[in-house]
Amino acid sequence: MSGPDAAIAAALVEALKAAPAVSALVAARVHADAPRHPLYPCVSLGRQESRPAGPDADALEHLLTLTCASKFGGPEEARAVTSAVRAALHNAPLAVTGRRLVTLRVTYADVFRAADRELSLGVLRVRAVTEAL
Repeated sequence: MSGPDAAIAAALVEALKAAPAVSALVAARVHADAPRHPLYPCVSLGRQESRPAGPDADALEHLLTLTCASKFGGPEEARAVTSAVRAALHNAPLAVTGRRLVTLRVTYADVFRAADRELSLGVLRVRAVTEAL
């Protein structure tokens, strides 16, 4: 992945790693791509899509999904990580390489136990709009 999609992904990961509340919970375990054998708790970027935003061909709407994973033994840690990620990203003034960030919002968050009953997950959906410099 390259271009605007890679730039927004890198900016999100960088912002989360720099956020004190997030790093207090997950240290540096914020991943642009989920590792094969993750250490918990962690945050990883999953699905990412983009499309033109309005009539301006230079503006893009980015829809990204972040997953917060925990093996704490209950949903409390996943809730805390999800809350910290939401606070760090919602309306954050990210520096996106080669783009100007117009808006950044967390539009959805959910915390639940995985089917194996050992893993708790927090899922956040983020909407960002960027335009060319």
